[in-house]
This record gives sequence, structure tokens and C-alpha cells, in this order.
Amino acid sequence: MSRPPRQPHIPTRHGVSASCVALPTVKPGASPWASVLDFLDHRLPLVGRAVWSLRLANGDVLDENAQALAPDAPYRGGSRLYYYRALDNEVEVPFQATVLYQDAHLVVADKPHFLPVTPGGRYVQQSLLVRLKHSLGLDSLSPIHRIDRETAGLVLFAVRAQDRAAYQALFRERSVHKVYEAMAPFDASVSLPQVRRSRIAEEDGAFFRMTEVTGEPNSETRIELLEQRGAWARYRLEPVSGKRHQLRVHMNALGLPLVGDQFYPRVLRGPDEAEDFANPLRLLAQAIAFTDPVTGEARRFESGLQLDWPNPAA
Repeated sequence: MSRPPRQPHIPTRHGVSASCVALPTVKPGASPWASVLDFLDHRLPLVGRAVWSLRLANGDVLDENAQALAPDAPYRGGSRLYYYRALDNEVEVPFQATVLYQDAHLVVADKPHFLPVTPGGRYVQQSLLVRLKHSLGLDSLSPIHRIDRETAGLVLFAVRAQDRAAYQALFRERSVHKVYEAMAPFDASVSLPQVRRSRIAEEDGAFFRMTEVTGEPNSETRIELLEQRGAWARYRLEPVSGKRHQLRVHMNALGLPLVGDQFYPRVLRGPDEAEDFANPLRLLAQAIAFTDPVTGEARRFESGLQLDWPNPAA
């Protein structure tokens, strides 16, 4: 499994940090891999031996001293390799982020739907982090928190590595007030406002879905009705905790699945299937407020984006 690089002198390339993989220590003469290429082909086979060979030839695989390894470099157990992820024919996300605020410590961006915060899977250059590194010229930029790729709205980034932990502690200690907006069906039988508390865990057999289970609650969301238009309504969601897919799971559990949700209440599109850019998830990280741990200032930011109401006939 790849890990984040531990050596700060390993450079980024095209806005992408190097991934790290450890070479297991083996007894002398007992290694099943004669070369680095053999090991990479075995450990990360989805890339393909031919691609690994090309990356080595292009100098895209480095040792712990940031030196490029030759295609025939021998296997050395106990060391680490660094490599740069790249995708052929990466699909462009046709929406742009907006930088709402920037100073020496903090960047606040308004993320569009469909754009992931960080590289992963089939997205590398088409990620908010890489795009911002390019546009702002800030190679040290790092995310303080994340929102789902399908969700639009506010995302915070630390400009300096030494500030990141202090900002992340705000989220870990629940010292950040977050407000989301969502669109879902209207149901007069659902009593609102209300606070939804439940235990959320991974759903068996579906790694990308979460579900409510019995047990001590580990999630909490305040839900309020803002506006109704026929069969649809706009809701204000205030999460206290930050479990994966929490808002989507809580709304679905109330019988109010979010408009455009491809995973709840049932899977409509596989993770690798083409996107329907005309039907985004109607979920927006609308506002965020906290006391800046670096400057001591009171901070509040609001998204400039708005959710589109669904077709009345839908």
C-alpha cells in the first residue's frame, strides 16, 4: 500500500506529491524480486509492468535520496521508493473553483460539484488541491479538511506545513461551526427542526456506502426546513460530527434522500462510470465559522454557490 512521503526533500511534480511504498526486508538470497521493477509490478499490478518500466526510464521513480532509479535497479529490502501518479486520458471536470480568501496561513476555496479535494483513483490533475497549487503557485498547500467529491462548497487549506495541525485540531475537537444546504423531497410527516443522532458505520459489501447501525451514536446533525416548492424542499444541515457521508445517510434515514445522490438510497452509478454533470448531488458546504488558531481572529466564510432546484416533473 502506498503511504505519504516521509522525506520532505522529495519534490512534487506538476502539483502532485510523490507516493511512497516500502520494500519489505527479506533474508539474503530469499527475495522473490530481483529488481525494483519486479517488485512494483507485483505490489501494484494494476499499473502494469510496461508502465512501470516507462516510469523508471523517465526518472519518475526515486529512492530515499530523491535520486531517480534506473529500469534495472536491484531490489533493496528495507528501503523506500517514491513515485508519481499519472493518468492517461484523465477526464476533465468542466467546472472551476473560486478562491474566496487567501493570506499567509489560510486559503479558502469554493469547490464545484464533481471535483475531488485531493488526488485519488481516476483523478490526479483534476483535483482541487492540484489545481490550486498550479493557479496560486503554492506547492506547500495542504487540505485542512475534506468534503465529498460530489459535494460543492467551502474547503480550507493550510499554506504552511507548520500551521496545518493547529487548523486540523479545530475539526477534531469540533470547534468549527459548519452549515450545509441540501435539496430533497418534502414530507410533512417528518417533524422539523430536529437533531439526528445515530451510529454510522461502513455498509457490509459496499466500501463506498455508509449506513446507520445499532449502538452508541457517533454522529449528530441538526436538520431544519428552509423552503418548500411543491414536492421538493431546501434544508439547512448543521453537522456536529464529521462521519463519512453523514448528511446523506441521515437524510436518507428520514426518508429524504438528497436530489442527485447516486449512492443513497440505492446505487445508481458505479464508482468508475461516467458522470452525469447535469445532475449534481444537491449538497453544498455553505458556511463555516471558527476562531483562527494561528492569528486568533474570528473567521466566517460563506459559499458563493447555489443549488439548483430539481425539475418539478422529476
